Amino acid sequence: MPKVTGDQLRRKQEDDKGGKDRPAVKPLVPPKVIVEDPRRKQEPPPHKQPPRKEEVRPSVPPKTIVQDPHKGGDHGRKEARDERRDGRGSPFRRLDDLKGLRKERVEQGGRKVIEEPDRRIIVKEQGRTIIRHDESERFRRKFRDVREERRNGLRIATFVGPDGVHIISEYDEHDRLVRRYRRYRDGRIVVLIDNRRPRHHHHSGPGFMTGLIIGTLLNLPPPKIHIPREKYIVEYDRASYEDVYEALTAPPVEELEDRYTLDEILYNHSLRERMRRIDLDTITFDFGSWEVAPEQYPKLERIARAINRILERNPDEIFLIEGHTDAVGSEEDNLTLSDRRAETVAMILSEEFGVPPENLVTQGYGEQFLKIPTDGPERANRRVAVRRITPLLSRADY
Repeated sequence: MPKVTGDQLRRKQEDDKGGKDRPAVKPLVPPKVIVEDPRRKQEPPPHKQPPRKEEVRPSVPPKTIVQDPHKGGDHGRKEARDERRDGRGSPFRRLDDLKGLRKERVEQGGRKVIEEPDRRIIVKEQGRTIIRHDESERFRRKFRDVREERRNGLRIATFVGPDGVHIISEYDEHDRLVRRYRRYRDGRIVVLIDNRRPRHHHHSGPGFMTGLIIGTLLNLPPPKIHIPREKYIVEYDRASYEDVYEALTAPPVEELEDRYTLDEILYNHSLRERMRRIDLDTITFDFGSWEVAPEQYPKLERIARAINRILERNPDEIFLIEGHTDAVGSEEDNLTLSDRRAETVAMILSEEFGVPPENLVTQGYGEQFLKIPTDGPERANRRVAVRRITPLLSRADY
């Protein structure tokens, strides 16, 4: 047995003592990564309330957006898309959601009026049915600073952009647009739409001059078309960007004898036919719906780019977005469907691509102008079309 020295014995005793006092050394392990449940972020520990944090949304691929110079505030495209799918933030997403909320009345002379809960009215009179809506509702989604007042029997809606430019719309007691004009910071005023009725020598009669419908029937024959059909009615799916731009900048296909009110343009097909048309056949709708799926939004980029290019040259141009349906369903249902489809596309053009809302007007025509002549369900008939109508519009000085 080897001899143990005193120093060795002392070191051994110290080592034994230190081992009893110190805890055993555990092997190293990699740190544990804890992924928090985002739902638990809102649950504060007892007696201590942390500040609320905004929900972090999944990232999406970047999109090039042309900014609207008159846009008032950033509402967020995700929220805007959700509101569009819900029918301007209302609980209505499909036709069946609002049909039970309609109110009908028959007025003196047999005129039938159907009121929908979001300031739309459908009027049946003298064998004709039209729909009209409150244009100001579309503007409220783009402008944060909105002011309203009543003056001289009119409702005046003022929408103020961050650059100080005022877009002012005047409405009569039936929410019919009377005038729309732009007032700049230096006081200059530019009239965009003047819907006060002039008297034309070619009226076929009093037309729709009742309290609710003030559009006027015109005695205009269809225009004579001397250009190729593919240039007169542009199929958007097959058209190039230059084709779209050309159609939206072309003059009337036939010389005009006069200028007309917005109502006269909206309610007279033969007058609208004097301007070329773009059928947005890449944007179609499910039966009974006016929603446009987000994956369809990029299809509108070409026409939005063409409109914005035209507005850079002349910021006072006006474009009409027409809504259409197939022939299934009642006349009233198809009118409201088509009107809402046109409005949805206008909202997308403004909110996704920066087209100023004051340069757009919308109108639904139901099943009146079928692209494919059939009484059955046809997706190609559930569509929208676009025309530039500036050359048709009468514009009085302010």
